[in-house]
Amino acid sequence: MDNDEIRSTVLALIESIAPDAAVQLIRPDQPLREQIELDSMDWLNVIAALHDRFFVEIPASDHGQLTTLDSIVSYLACRPAQHPGEPLRAMAKAPAPLTCNHHWVNGASVSVRPIRPDDMQLQADFVRNLSTETRYQRFMVTLRELPAAKLKYLTEVDQLRHVALVATVDHSGQEVVVGVVRYVVNPAGTGCEFALAVDDAWQGSGLAGILMHVLMDIARSRGLATMDGTVLRTNTRMLQFTRQLGFRQERNPDDRDTVRVVRSL
Repeated sequence: MDNDEIRSTVLALIESIAPDAAVQLIRPDQPLREQIELDSMDWLNVIAALHDRFFVEIPASDHGQLTTLDSIVSYLACRPAQHPGEPLRAMAKAPAPLTCNHHWVNGASVSVRPIRPDDMQLQADFVRNLSTETRYQRFMVTLRELPAAKLKYLTEVDQLRHVALVATVDHSGQEVVVGVVRYVVNPAGTGCEFALAVDDAWQGSGLAGILMHVLMDIARSRGLATMDGTVLRTNTRMLQFTRQLGFRQERNPDDRDTVRVVRSL
C-alpha cells in the first residue's frame, strides 16, 4: 500500500469515528485534535482502528508520534504488519456475557446493566440533563446535545473491545439513566481507557465508586492488566476520586490541560 492509499484509508477511518468531521479540510501537517473533535476515547478508537486495518502494533509509547495526518502516514508506511489472524491477547477467549445487577444507593434501587443500541434516547436525555460543567468535564468540549452519530457510537458497542454500562432508576414508571461508565481496549489488548459520567444529583452518593468497581472487575476478569483515563487538570474532584480508587497520576505530554490517571488491575 503506497502513501496515498494509506492516507485515504486513515481519513476514512477517522471519518467513521468522527462522522461530523470535514476530513477533506484536514491540514496534513497540523495536529488532528486541534482540527476535529476527538476526545481521548475517540482518539484511542482511531489508534485501535489503525491497528485493526493495517495490522500494525502501535505501543502506547508511540502515540505521541501520531499527532498529524502526515506523521500517521509516515509511521504506518515503515511498520511491518502482524499476521492478520493474530488476536488481541485480551480477546483470546470469549468472555462471559455481561449481566444486570442491582445496588441500593441513597435509599433507591439502581440497576447497572450493559448499554443497548435502543438506549440512544435515554443516553441523549442523560447528557442533556447534565450540568454544563459536568458535560464539559466528561466530553472536554462545550455542548448540550450529542449529535446522532456520537450517540450511535456510545450505544452501539460490541461489549468486547468497547464495554459500556448504564446505571438506571425507575422514575414514575420510566427508566432514567443516572450514570454511564465505559472502557475501550487499547490496540495491544493489554489495557483499557475508561470514561465516567454521573448525573449531578447523584454525585457524592457512592454511585461513581460502584460503577468504577464493576467496570474494573469486568476488565480484570477479561485479562486486562491496566486501566487509565484522561482527567482535566482543573477537575480536582475527579482526580481525588481516582486517587482513592488506586490510580496514580502522570503528566500528559500531549496536553498540559489534562492529567493521565493509571491503575494496575
